[in-house]
Amino acid sequence: MTAMTAAAKASGEFTLGGTVPVTRLGYGTMQLPGPRVWGDPADPDEAVRVLRRAVDLGVTFIDTADSYGPFVAEQFVRKALHPYPDDLVIATKAGLTRPGPDEWITLGRPEYLRQQAEISLRHLGVERIELFQLHRVDAQVPFEDQIGALKTLQDEGKIGHIGLSEVTVDELERARAITDIASVQNMYNMGDRSAEPLLEHAERAGIAFIPYFPLAMGRLAVPGGELAGLAAEYGATPARLALAWLLRRSPVMLPIPGTSTVAHLEDNVAAASIELSDEAFAALSEAVR
Repeated sequence: MTAMTAAAKASGEFTLGGTVPVTRLGYGTMQLPGPRVWGDPADPDEAVRVLRRAVDLGVTFIDTADSYGPFVAEQFVRKALHPYPDDLVIATKAGLTRPGPDEWITLGRPEYLRQQAEISLRHLGVERIELFQLHRVDAQVPFEDQIGALKTLQDEGKIGHIGLSEVTVDELERARAITDIASVQNMYNMGDRSAEPLLEHAERAGIAFIPYFPLAMGRLAVPGGELAGLAAEYGATPARLALAWLLRRSPVMLPIPGTSTVAHLEDNVAAASIELSDEAFAALSEAVR
């Protein structure tokens, strides 16, 4: 095992739904497609290298979605990694349509969610999706119908565990009244902690919390930015510190930083080996608000 692989494993492990273990520091594929999450990658070969390098570094949790591209990210995951390592868990989502590069339209009709699950199974080349997430709650469709559609897919063995994205505590509990929920995915980072109540609720329930935009769309990783001074003290990059802070914040936190380059991927993974003291965690918590 190389030092870098050991660093990836150093993020620790979380067991999704009590049955599926993953390394806590994962990889998100939103940045793999072209500009504005539309079309093929600018450098398709590098996209393949990024995915393979993530696995080489010990990442066992990859988060994607049918809407990334659309379908491009899922197809590149299969192109780069199929047949998949036994310990690799690929999570995907459905519930958003993409008519154009800047359009994200919520669609949670049960027949659409089923259709997209079937397409994702084919694009990923799997018989079962271990974690299938409702990308957004559709206000135009009864909530129980959307969760019920995922429960039916689970009962059929097409998905293993159910996750939710961009939900409130109340919505999470309404869903849990219907079926078990393994994960929630809301925006959360050092600079935006508005989902704190959901994180604390998920931690009490033993539910994974997957923070999207963990680096605040790159703002926290900018050289000379808010974390530059503390990063210099630790001999680390700002991105590493921001991710280390998330890992330290809660044992149910599964950060999924995304990138389209191997260099940035390796920098992100190195965050797993940073152990923050109570004092350092507090200092970082105050440094960015």
